[in-house]
Amino acid sequence: MKQKLDSVVTELNKILLGKETQVRLALCGLLARGHLLIEDIPGMGKTTLSHALAKIMGLSYQRIQFTNDLLPADVLGYSMYDKQAGSLVFHPGPIFAQVVLADEINRASPRTQSALLEAMEERQVSIEGETRPLPSPFFVIATQNPIEQGGTFPLPESQLDRFLMRLRLGYPDPKAERELLEGEDRRALTERLQAILPHDDLRALQTAVDSVSASPALLDYLQRLLEQSRRMSGLLYGLSPRAGIGLLRASKAWALMAGRNHVLPDDVQAVFPSVAEHRLEQGESGKSQERVRQLLATVSVLE
Repeated sequence: MKQKLDSVVTELNKILLGKETQVRLALCGLLARGHLLIEDIPGMGKTTLSHALAKIMGLSYQRIQFTNDLLPADVLGYSMYDKQAGSLVFHPGPIFAQVVLADEINRASPRTQSALLEAMEERQVSIEGETRPLPSPFFVIATQNPIEQGGTFPLPESQLDRFLMRLRLGYPDPKAERELLEGEDRRALTERLQAILPHDDLRALQTAVDSVSASPALLDYLQRLLEQSRRMSGLLYGLSPRAGIGLLRASKAWALMAGRNHVLPDDVQAVFPSVAEHRLEQGESGKSQERVRQLLATVSVLE
């Protein structure tokens, strides 16, 4: 399994240069059956990452550009009367793909945001009294711009909590940027990517995450992180039980990617910033990184 996952990371690193940690975290989120929020300025490779991940996994892909006039039906789909059939015919929206890029999600109205987030949580949509399951696997990558806030509807904390992880890609280092300038267009390279991990293998890997063990001592450490977050000054509330469950699943996925069938504290620490930061921001931009560093520094692995 590790060899297959390493080959996926290697191919993705050829597309998104100099971002191996972010690539691994994105793959970790997919294996853990979570959803991913990428917060960064335009032009950093958010679309490239999502499209390349779908291509290399052989998954169907849809990109939705969120705008302030986007309606829930534009995302979920709608029913229209068909004269030939003599009945209503359902036209599925772009949400019916295995990898969905929700681009600039904070530009849509809260109503449309809620429609997407409900689908993410339930992995099904209910339209006109009928429940329709979404594809499996189902992985949403949402993006939002942290700087330009004009005309946006920032996601409230309750909806941010639906995302397992949040990443920032950041600027490439000089070497990687030079390769980008001298190399072939990333979109052309992405289009030529071949699927190297069949659906059955991906499903087997997602199932294998559940089989990764976590010792009582490891769970004690994870619980201490959660409890300490709830005691931090300046916060209305700490990490939720859902965040704790997500942290454990992400840690198991990270361990699996390292070729282990048990979780180490190093695995928890590797994924903790991506799982915790967006949940600990609570309207104070830039404070969450320091809070996460403080938690990792003050909570002992052994007690």
